[in-house]
Amino acid sequence: MKYIKIILLSLMMLTAASCEDYTDITPKGALVIETADQFHEMVSLPNRGYPINNFQYLSDDQWMREANVIGKTPNIDILNFTFDESVDRVSLMKTSSFYNQAYAYINRWNTIISLVDNSKGDEGTKQLAKAEAKIYRAYDHFLLVNTYAKAYDPQTAANDGGICIMDKFDLEAQPSKSTVAQVYEFIQKDIEEALPYIQIKPLDVYHPSLAFAYAFKAKVHLFKREIAEAQAASEKSLNYNNQIFDLVAYSTQGGPNVIAVPAASNVEVLSYMYMTGYNEMNFAQSNIISPELRTLFGTNDARFNLFFNSTSTTNLDQGSNTAYWATQYTKFFYPTVGMKTTEVYLMLAECYARQNRFNDAVAILNTLRAKRILSGTVNLAVPSTRTATMQLVINERRKELLLGFNRFFDLKRLNNEADYAKTITRVFPLVNQTVPQKTYTLQPDSRLYIIPFPLSALTKNPKLTLNTNETVPF
Repeated sequence: MKYIKIILLSLMMLTAASCEDYTDITPKGALVIETADQFHEMVSLPNRGYPINNFQYLSDDQWMREANVIGKTPNIDILNFTFDESVDRVSLMKTSSFYNQAYAYINRWNTIISLVDNSKGDEGTKQLAKAEAKIYRAYDHFLLVNTYAKAYDPQTAANDGGICIMDKFDLEAQPSKSTVAQVYEFIQKDIEEALPYIQIKPLDVYHPSLAFAYAFKAKVHLFKREIAEAQAASEKSLNYNNQIFDLVAYSTQGGPNVIAVPAASNVEVLSYMYMTGYNEMNFAQSNIISPELRTLFGTNDARFNLFFNSTSTTNLDQGSNTAYWATQYTKFFYPTVGMKTTEVYLMLAECYARQNRFNDAVAILNTLRAKRILSGTVNLAVPSTRTATMQLVINERRKELLLGFNRFFDLKRLNNEADYAKTITRVFPLVNQTVPQKTYTLQPDSRLYIIPFPLSALTKNPKLTLNTNETVPF
């Protein structure tokens, strides 16, 4: 059998931009891959990073220091933070680390899917390698379509512009853009084909487990508002892993300064992906939460009290009621891109709320809160309406699924429903009295929620067109 040469790169060297010219990478080293076991091992990719800098301030959960906005030349962060629609963003987004890296990962998964059948070894291992690669390929497409396109709307998805689907290993690909509906159809096909082969306990923590696969399946159904299917998949995922890390007990033990909880030790973690890499949530300037979220936490929530700093004179504007994540990932691993069991519980609670099962929804929230609230009111009262129950779920999602993609994606999908759409208002500055204070507003239908493709991708692939009404400068 001929040897199959696969270029293996460290995560930090991945710079492919798939929709640009599918792959354009500088090899750091080559390794000969010839067996099914080796292809299966390729699925393991520690330190998978997904930068959020293209959209992180288009959320009511994050904040910027006043010195980084006032008097500064507007960049993409400032435009997003001030909800400025007067500028076409494409010229400011010449490239995108997230876009490039997500498609680089897809390139890796497609390499496995395309070539493993021709390798030496057990057929079962080949099926497993393909299945795991398909789950991750679907996940990366899910992140991309929810960033660069409209949220899935059953009424318009068949016509809404989506992203490029990459379903094969092809170094010269210049694919046409698919619709949002087509991308979701592709994602769900990958999931369904993979599920029969995914293991309950995978080779290591960087391979997808069956609990993760069903959690992701639930998330896709929820985003499509396929509630019965989302409920069933959530329950299936929890059958495989229903553990919740007890932050109340952890606080009693002394928290992250006394007991480190790395990724492999956090029992609720279903997938090991990072927001920025191994420096996860270690940059105070980038991880400041808004006064609104700070207030939502209150004073007795372990999720805030254990991990945030609200008193720093170096990293915060005193008097702004903001705070920043001050705990290194090595002390406590907190997923911001990957999934965890508590998200599955919250998805199930949302399904119950949407089915008018208010008692069941709140019971799940209270199960979670028992491991999060240090004192005072732990058990929430059961509302009498769907909207009020959903608001409780949304509030817990904001506190439990911090930073990363979650709140941005939630705002987008919920803005399609009148009962849950939110107009975000931001009063700024809060402390500096030398400049006028203004109120900035982000409407639910703002074009800012659709991130434009980077200019480099638009230049290299003429079939790729924007999903917003902004102008391409060429």
